[in-house]
Parts: sequence; C-alpha cells; structure tokens
Amino acid sequence: MAVSPAPPVPPFRSGSGRICLDFMRTLRLRGSDSATEELDTPAALSAWVAQLGPYPDGAVVPLPSEAVLHRAREVREAVHALLVAARGERGPGACPADDRALLNRAAAAVPPVPVLDEHGTLIYTAADPVGAVLADIARDALTLATSPMLQRVRACAGPACAAWFVDTSRPGNRRWCSMDTCGNQAKKTTWRTRHASGTRA
Repeated sequence: MAVSPAPPVPPFRSGSGRICLDFMRTLRLRGSDSATEELDTPAALSAWVAQLGPYPDGAVVPLPSEAVLHRAREVREAVHALLVAARGERGPGACPADDRALLNRAAAAVPPVPVLDEHGTLIYTAADPVGAVLADIARDALTLATSPMLQRVRACAGPACAAWFVDTSRPGNRRWCSMDTCGNQAKKTTWRTRHASGTRA
C-alpha cells in the first residue's frame, strides 16, 4: 500500500489568533542570545505575505525593496512596543510616541480589498500586496491593544518559543502556542523526566 508523503512544513509559524501576533513571531526568541530574524531578505518578506496574507493560494507577491523590508521590520517592532505597553499598568497610552506614529501611518495605507468573483468566492487583491498587509497588521495591532481581547494574550510557556498568542479556551488557561509543537514537546519532556526518575528509583 502506498504511503502518502507528509505535508510540507510551512516556512513561517501561524495560529496565534491575530495577524499582528503572527508577524511578531518572525523575530524568534526576541531579546535572547538565540534571537533569530526570519525576515532576513526581501524574498522572506514576500514569502510571509504570500503564506499568511489574505491573498488566494498561488498569488504572486512581488519582491519588495530593501527599504520596504526595513519598514516591515520597523512595523513589527512597533507592534511589539505597543502591545508590551498595552499589557502594562499604563495601558496603550504608554506606547512610545515614535512607535505610535509609525503604526498610525502604516494603518492609514490601503488594506487588501475584498472582491466577490463570479463564482461567489471572496478574494482579496491589492495594488501593493506587501504594503496592504502591513496596513492590516498595524490596524490589527491597534485594535487588539485597545480591546478586551488583550487580556487573553499569553506568551507560550515553551522554553524555546515564548511566542504570543490569543487564548480562546473557555477557562483561559492555555499555556502553549500550539499543542502540536510546544505542547507535545513539553509532554514528551515531562514523560522522559518521570520515566528517568522511575528508572533510577
């Protein structure tokens, strides 16, 4: 019997529940010695937009310039600064002025436009696919920072992750960004620890 090949692993992580948090994840392990920049080239930014933007599968995202790549990273760091401030005692008003202004400018750009085709399928288009998604990201961050949903934002408990996500579980005690990755890894680590302790005993 033929065995189907495993599906390819997406090059970028998703599933945080908000596009702004997915975008924040492109700097892995932020603030640590192991921090890794995933948006290291214009091609990487184009691939992220193609994978996580609202455009149809197979849509071609033009390669952005180095200047656009730099702006995208600035937007990402401004999103992080805003959400850190919003989760603090002073709330979103404590966001640094430069970051607030940058997000406001990005949010003012034209986002992806929904179009209903002749088959009844909703698709999204944009004259500037990358800039439009950056507008979506900035708008999403501004909305999240000022909404009750912010109280549901968590940092993954995985020691090699710490990505932020929205906890939509009913009890609000979700610990992992994904049970398929960090959650399962934690379970395996716990099992091995207990097994080793039992063996020594």
